[in-house]
Amino acid sequence: MADLVITIARGFGSGGRTIGKLLAQRLDCDYYDNDLIKLASEESGINIELFGRADEKVKSGLFKRYNRSYGEYVLSPDSAEFVSDDNLFNYQAKIIRELADKQNCIIIGRCGDYILKNHPNVIRLFVYADEETCINRVTSLYGMSALEARKTIEKIDRSRAAYYKYYTNRNWYDVANYDLCVNTSGISFEKAVDVVMSYIETVKSK
Repeated sequence: MADLVITIARGFGSGGRTIGKLLAQRLDCDYYDNDLIKLASEESGINIELFGRADEKVKSGLFKRYNRSYGEYVLSPDSAEFVSDDNLFNYQAKIIRELADKQNCIIIGRCGDYILKNHPNVIRLFVYADEETCINRVTSLYGMSALEARKTIEKIDRSRAAYYKYYTNRNWYDVANYDLCVNTSGISFEKAVDVVMSYIETVKSK
């Protein structure tokens, strides 16, 4: 059983991925982001491109919620729904649960906080920043204009929120879903990691 698993939900441009990588270095544990797609593809035998197309996106505007734990049940190859987005999600959830069962790790996005909601030793983070900060980071990283950056941020965050709502029936922005919310506006990523590390030490000392 892992001693510590950290899930990170993050706004686009907030630096959530960077913070995840820095935390993995500090804690000397593995970091999983797009690797989850690769592992789910290898586990299922389903083409990795199908996982990529469905990654943190939903095709339908309808919201639903399963009355079971994600990752416990996956469809077999003879099912007509084997390559459905829902089954792809379940394979990723299965991988996330298996990783959390055996090792300390950082899990980026993909409803990790919800999938591991009943798992011990999990710290659920939400990383965000104000609009100006996110725009500045995105323009710097991707060479976009401020207008392009704003539209991209809005589109990606809207997609992530819809994906989260579809699979969890929860509001992605609701702070009650998380143990710690970190605002990276005006602080370095290293400082943000310091904040998280301080929180981890507080939790461990209880």
